[in-house]
Amino acid sequence: MITRFLTSVSTSFSPFNPKSGKTARNFLAMLPPNARSSMAINVKMLPRSEVAKPAVLALTFKDGKEMKLDLEQLKIKDIMIEVDRHSRMLGRQEELNG
Repeated sequence: MITRFLTSVSTSFSPFNPKSGKTARNFLAMLPPNARSSMAINVKMLPRSEVAKPAVLALTFKDGKEMKLDLEQLKIKDIMIEVDRHSRMLGRQEELNG
């Protein structure tokens, strides 16, 4: 997964909901070890009383584009595809601009 164009990662999920918690944890685990120095990471774990609340992953890229992904519907591979698609586009623009 190409993460060098991410500037902000924000997620909220309930660790007690097996559908949403697993995807959010997998995405956070895929971030590089030095991610906190290059991007803002905000993780909010919902309490047990809010299990029914949907998990959300919000990403902001260097060009200002914001993605809000519903973790109940998407799997980790789908999220990786979306992030890589936009990151490759930003990489091409960076190469063209020099």
